[in-house]
Amino acid sequence: MATKKPQVHTCQAHPWHGISPGEDAPEIITSYIEIVPTDSVKYELDKETGILRLDRPQRFSSQCPTLYGFVPQTYCDELVAKRCAERTGIRDIRGDGDPLDICVLTEKLIPSGNLLVRAVPVGGFRMVDGKEADDKIIAVLESDLVYGAVQHIAQLPNTLVERLKHYFLTYKQIPSEKKREVEIVEMYDRSEAHEVIKRSMKDYQRVYAPTPARKPRTRKS
Repeated sequence: MATKKPQVHTCQAHPWHGISPGEDAPEIITSYIEIVPTDSVKYELDKETGILRLDRPQRFSSQCPTLYGFVPQTYCDELVAKRCAERTGIRDIRGDGDPLDICVLTEKLIPSGNLLVRAVPVGGFRMVDGKEADDKIIAVLESDLVYGAVQHIAQLPNTLVERLKHYFLTYKQIPSEKKREVEIVEMYDRSEAHEVIKRSMKDYQRVYAPTPARKPRTRKS
């Protein structure tokens, strides 16, 4: 039996547009990691170039307690916003216009981001920032020795979940400025995480998938 040859690329794929979330999505998803818990600055993907750039120094003590990044070829737009409105009753919600954020738990110390991991979603936070749906998927690293057996967000230590909530509710807040209108309106389980992922993948396909070329019309004789 012939061995399947790997694809050959002449340049690095764009982490958002050039990488698939995986054949097993949404049960297992390929995720791009931007920052790790030891980072003292916040890195963020430059959407135009696909290069990881320094977004800003962490001005205060708040640091993300997990690997943090996004799911490639996802986009938070109409379908994600509609789901948020359905579940919360909040009106005039729109998607935040970014790929779907993901937190990946692992017991291993990973020194830097800009890498791909396979992650298993176990739940998520339905976060609303102003009037924008800004969901955070919570996942575990596939085959992780400590977290790998977790299947539901309720199985995670409550202190860790609360630490994640605190980070997302405060990491953009500057003490001298007016309090931001950010809230976590729902914490959901694995099945709802799958639904949000599928909707974000459909939003991406609608906005970014290439339009098929039209076939030329056959002239009638």
